[in-house]
Amino acid sequence: MLKPYTILIIDDHPLIVEAYKTAIKQAETQQNQFQFKVTSAEDADQALAIINQFKQQNSSPDLVILDIKIPPSSDGKILSGEDLAPVLKATFNNLKLIVSTTFNNNYRLNSILKQINPDGLLVKNDITSKTLEEAMITVINQPPFYSKTVLQLLRKTASNNYLIDEIDRRLLYEISIGTRMNELPDVINLSKAALEKRKRNLKEVFKVQNNDDRSLIIQAKKEGYV
Repeated sequence: MLKPYTILIIDDHPLIVEAYKTAIKQAETQQNQFQFKVTSAEDADQALAIINQFKQQNSSPDLVILDIKIPPSSDGKILSGEDLAPVLKATFNNLKLIVSTTFNNNYRLNSILKQINPDGLLVKNDITSKTLEEAMITVINQPPFYSKTVLQLLRKTASNNYLIDEIDRRLLYEISIGTRMNELPDVINLSKAALEKRKRNLKEVFKVQNNDDRSLIIQAKKEGYV
């Protein structure tokens, strides 16, 4: 007898939702282990309504495939998938969560991995029908699953011994997008002097010999931190 398994897709792109459903149907046919029941939401309000339905029925989705960039809730409390993920995890104890994103820069992917800690992380440019099927089955049976771009990031960061924390990563990211030093204390909760000290330390870590921020960012990108 096939095991019933409920999947919730949260994504505002109908073509992507259909691609997920096709991959789910293929996995159901080829694996011959599960009977998948699929429901979907296209924004935060719909997702919250479905979550409440599960709670009222004293049930739970087994797997959620969550897009990071979803339309926010009407009350402004849920702005993206990053806000919705903690709600899902707090509501459903045994939930498996796959996050998908168009973001492919190292700072954003690191942020998703650290803040959400999903069972699977997919960069949309990496996704094929085969990747989706493999991601679902891996996450169901033995997570985690990371798509190609995420694996490349993890290999880069695992191959060095730099003790760079989240503030350092944020500092590197802000410098890379052109944020000025006198603007940084408004973005990162540290004084300008403390941030300048961190930047000097980062230049030592990355062996940048001059005062050029561009050289720092180029080296940080090579090492997978930006």
